[in-house]
Amino acid sequence: MLCLQKKLSLGDTPNSVNCGLTQQAEINATQKKNHLFRAQPLAVFFNVFFERKRIRTKKGDIMITKNDAIQQSTGKRYLKIALLVIGIVLISSNLRPAITSVSPLIGEIITDTGLSSTLAGLLTALPILFFAVFSLLASKLARRHGMEFTILVCLVILTIGIILRSLPSMAALFIGTAVLGVAVAVANVLLPSLVKHEFPNRIGLMTGLYSMSMTLWAGLASGLSVPLSQGLGLGWKGALMCWAIFSVITIIFWLPNSRRKPSQLSEVRNGYLWRSGLAWQVTLFFSLQSICFYSTVAWLPELLHDRGVSVALAGWSLALIQIVGVPTTFLVPLIAGRLSNQKGLVIATLTLMIIGLTGLLFSGNSWLMLWILLIGLGQGAAFSLALTFIGLRSHNAQQASELSGMTQSVGYLLSSFAPIIFGFLHDLTHTWTFSLLFIIVATFIQLLIGMGAGRNAFVSSESVSFEKLPTEQPL
Repeated sequence: MLCLQKKLSLGDTPNSVNCGLTQQAEINATQKKNHLFRAQPLAVFFNVFFERKRIRTKKGDIMITKNDAIQQSTGKRYLKIALLVIGIVLISSNLRPAITSVSPLIGEIITDTGLSSTLAGLLTALPILFFAVFSLLASKLARRHGMEFTILVCLVILTIGIILRSLPSMAALFIGTAVLGVAVAVANVLLPSLVKHEFPNRIGLMTGLYSMSMTLWAGLASGLSVPLSQGLGLGWKGALMCWAIFSVITIIFWLPNSRRKPSQLSEVRNGYLWRSGLAWQVTLFFSLQSICFYSTVAWLPELLHDRGVSVALAGWSLALIQIVGVPTTFLVPLIAGRLSNQKGLVIATLTLMIIGLTGLLFSGNSWLMLWILLIGLGQGAAFSLALTFIGLRSHNAQQASELSGMTQSVGYLLSSFAPIIFGFLHDLTHTWTFSLLFIIVATFIQLLIGMGAGRNAFVSSESVSFEKLPTEQPL
């Protein structure tokens, strides 16, 4: 009051004084809001978006509007989304190098250890077998511990497996391979579910991003194996050990995401997916593409080397077959998410595969790069399309997790025998003809099954066809 009288005595009008007091009150209110946003951001969002615009604090009630919330939170929200997207891409980048880096070194491993072709094929088949065994446990682990923390633990176990596999012991070679197989199995299942939970309207985009990253690093790992082993003199053990560095970097980057409020899955009725025809079509589509992929990854370098191609070039041919698939790995999910059904994509994808494999079978090394290009484009598209089906054919994150577990468990169980059968057919006939025919037939069957998996429907307990699928929103 004394201050007001003093200002009046100096010639200020009551209106100007009231204006000054109002401005000061607004400044104080803004400061309180800013403090509240920093101290209780979740409380702000909860109250504002449920139309409770007055938030009680120790310093009194503060009025908050939606504009206040949007202005203060937009930057932080985009930063969190960016960190989550980068984290998902980094995780996916770790899920294939530990496996695809082995096949270019198979010859060196056989020479050093004396393994037969069948047992050497087991080094690629063993992780896939563990994919099958542990994929069904992923949903239960995520419900108990949250998806983010479960993925963090998987990265740690993956690192341990890579290091253990590189120790100078035959037992450690197979035990480490099994351990990393467990880690990759669980992370494989949770990534589609995490995408469905965090980006329900961007399934195609996010699936394209992480499957593209997975394919790219799978190819790079194949191509770098021989240069690391022979060029840098690390040997096959050192070349395989290098990928532990990448997984450690990813662990450090994923730590902030693992500490946030976990994305937990609720219980769903056990067993109903196993009675769904559509779920089985999605599962078999994934299984058959895995059979073709892992047979190629395990034996293509050795096949080309037997045909007179150098070891280094054979390794880079496998890398090329995966790298050229990167564009289709990214683009196919984007296109699939905007279509009412994906039958046309299935036909185009698997036609490329059949032409490439048939050319590789009958033309020898003639037009070799063309066949590799076609196989790579087809494999990249088939892989990302199989992952996209998991999100598009499910209602929510819980169902996506269960479908992902079923798909990958059965899929990897069947495909785990593919490298062994491929090697056995070669040992039996001393030619690669019947081995290549094996995956050509598998690809043709995949085409037939894909026509069912690509139709416009959801999996459900009562009916396969449920409602029209929504197309994705444009960016």
